[in-house]
Amino acid sequence: MREKRYAKGDTMPHVVFDKQIDLESFSREFKETILKKPFLIKLLNVYTDKEKRTALIPAVVVDNMHQQFLIEISTRKDKTTIRLFPGTDPEKTDGVKMSLGLTAKIILEMNHSFKIARTNIVEFLFRDAQNQVTK
Repeated sequence: MREKRYAKGDTMPHVVFDKQIDLESFSREFKETILKKPFLIKLLNVYTDKEKRTALIPAVVVDNMHQQFLIEISTRKDKTTIRLFPGTDPEKTDGVKMSLGLTAKIILEMNHSFKIARTNIVEFLFRDAQNQVTK
């Protein structure tokens, strides 16, 4: 199955987990996160829909440009997906992809049993000294 191509020639960066996240709990526990190196990344808040199946995180990234966009977390019965919200469509820079990796790290820290099932941004996931994705 081929990934959808976007106008700028990029595939949609994403991370898929093997379990359904409790978005109500996630939004309650979420804390504003700021990363200063190698890029400035700010993850500011979490907004969920009334069914608690989709959440949006406003993000700011400053790398070779300044961008504001939304990160979407959607959850279904047996998976959770992190991706860029299509309505904001930022340039897919390394800083933007790293913001998705940072979001994945936050989810893994809150949900120790989660595993990454698929991703196309493996080089932007946070890793420890043993080259394992950090929790």
